[in-house]
Amino acid sequence: MDSSKKKITDYVDQQSSLDLLKFITCGSVDDGKSTLIGRLLYEAQLIFEDQIAVLKNDSKRYGTQAGEIDFALLVDGLSAEREQGITIDVAYRFFSTERRKFIVADTPGHEQYTRNMVTGASTADAAVILIDARTGVSTQTRRHSFICSLLGIKNIVLAVNKMDLVNYDREIFSKIINDFGAYQSYLDFQSVSSIPLSALLGDNVVQRSPKTPWYSGPTLIGCLESLEKNEGSKESFCMPVQWVNRPNSEFRGYSGKVISGAIDRGASVKCLPSGEEAKIDSILLHKKSFHKAKKNQSLTVTLDRQIDCSRGSVLVDIDNPTELADSFEAQLVWMDEDQGHQGRSYLLKSSITTVGASISDIKFEYNVNTMEHLSSKDLAMNAIASVTLNIDRPIPFQSYEQNPHLGSFVLIDRYTNSTAAAGMIKFALRRAKNIYPQDLNVTRVAREAQNGHRARVLWFTGLSGSGKSSIANVVEQKLHKRGNRTYILDGDNLRHGLNKDLGFVQSDRVENIRRVAEVAKLMHDAGLIVLVSFISPFRAERDRARALFDTGQFIEIYVDTPIEIAEKRDTKGLYAKARRGEIPNFTGIDSPYEKPQSPEIKLNAGKDTLEACANTVVEHLDREK
Repeated sequence: MDSSKKKITDYVDQQSSLDLLKFITCGSVDDGKSTLIGRLLYEAQLIFEDQIAVLKNDSKRYGTQAGEIDFALLVDGLSAEREQGITIDVAYRFFSTERRKFIVADTPGHEQYTRNMVTGASTADAAVILIDARTGVSTQTRRHSFICSLLGIKNIVLAVNKMDLVNYDREIFSKIINDFGAYQSYLDFQSVSSIPLSALLGDNVVQRSPKTPWYSGPTLIGCLESLEKNEGSKESFCMPVQWVNRPNSEFRGYSGKVISGAIDRGASVKCLPSGEEAKIDSILLHKKSFHKAKKNQSLTVTLDRQIDCSRGSVLVDIDNPTELADSFEAQLVWMDEDQGHQGRSYLLKSSITTVGASISDIKFEYNVNTMEHLSSKDLAMNAIASVTLNIDRPIPFQSYEQNPHLGSFVLIDRYTNSTAAAGMIKFALRRAKNIYPQDLNVTRVAREAQNGHRARVLWFTGLSGSGKSSIANVVEQKLHKRGNRTYILDGDNLRHGLNKDLGFVQSDRVENIRRVAEVAKLMHDAGLIVLVSFISPFRAERDRARALFDTGQFIEIYVDTPIEIAEKRDTKGLYAKARRGEIPNFTGIDSPYEKPQSPEIKLNAGKDTLEACANTVVEHLDREK
């Protein structure tokens, strides 16, 4: 082997044996994150000559350094980023030194793109938090630091940047460190290393700077090379079953990806949610057989006996602390521009499954500056809160602290499919473990037989003044004459009792409909025909109400009346007051009404009489007997 090939081989061997550290750069906008990474790559001689030539040309065109090299352009690849001089997306870069390999995620500092920062931080081993020496610790610095703590990042490098713009003043550096130290006491960090530097000029990035003789600590690259990774607690084996592999009657395998831990052939496993146990008989990948299944491997396992295990089940080792629950206390980072509300329904997607979920209680929202717990009924973008989550069915989980793979999730908007929030499970609520449905001998079917008719929920929705209550009243009279057992749940009536504690802001309206839907379900179970007359302006809440019932039991009736006609019918003068600003959050004026997309019945209450509208509803019930 000639010398050049040997050098290449030695280099490859050296690189393959190096430890990998994944870290993020974060902090407030324009603190110099992209510039720092660019300077780090440049000073470490990790950029090819042709890249430097392109960088110089781009610096003249897009740069902010008066024609000098703008190192931020090495990382900011989007044209919008270059034009605005900010980072929007998460940019990943790989580099290595003689001591370590690195993957760095440059995350955006602008508050609008906090969701992207969460994405980058979710897989990081460490974080470099930049602070502009001129402005000190900002709200966004605190928010990013708090998010790093929530996501379990234990090792932090506090990079006080732009020291050249404050004449490398030691007192300014010390004040920033003290300010951050006061905030750090609220967070769960194991180590914080503070470094004064200038990313633009390269001070203390790779080489120690003579301009900070008062600083005796490591350079940034030296700190990153020696930073200990937080390995965390030992993860238990967990493999969600994605496919039951049955090529013939002689073979049954369970295929999936190992998301945590490892397991040996012959070890005992448990299947959740069935709880049945078996032993690993074989571990297969295509035509190869293995003695051990490891994390991040996609493979097939066979068991020594047949158990109740299907797609969506989870295989865990016998001593795994994974539990089943349908109610949790969790922490959320809200990412959506649309506010989150108590009672609104979302999709919860974890590493194992996707289920319906709702925020049953916003316990408190954090003030990221003081860590004070604030009362809140809704969550705005970038809010961080402690909440109670209820989900449709029990799912396997561990706390995020025990196992991030089994304790993390995202909430997804059912209509836009956008990611509404990132969440971390803290623990299951006791009631989720100890409350069980009580079997009753007299069922809804028995009550329907005694009543002589099927139970139904007739959900009337429309603008205020559309005629919902009037039509529902006529329908009930017609059904009552037939001998049907009925009851009307009217919005105004319930706000005098059950819902008198609720206002008319969006979060209260969501809770208003949630309570009504639960009452309607109880009355339906009693065998009644329940007529619900509520504006119920939001599609999500109407759909959540529908989800409580089986097909055919819930009939959505859209009372379609133009707002001009509804205003003329308004004997209470509510529309006039709303237009004068005396009634805020009035549906149709300054609060939206989302029309039903496919109601079972649509009534043209602007033209047809009450009698005609009521007959349409009764005739629909007759056809559906």
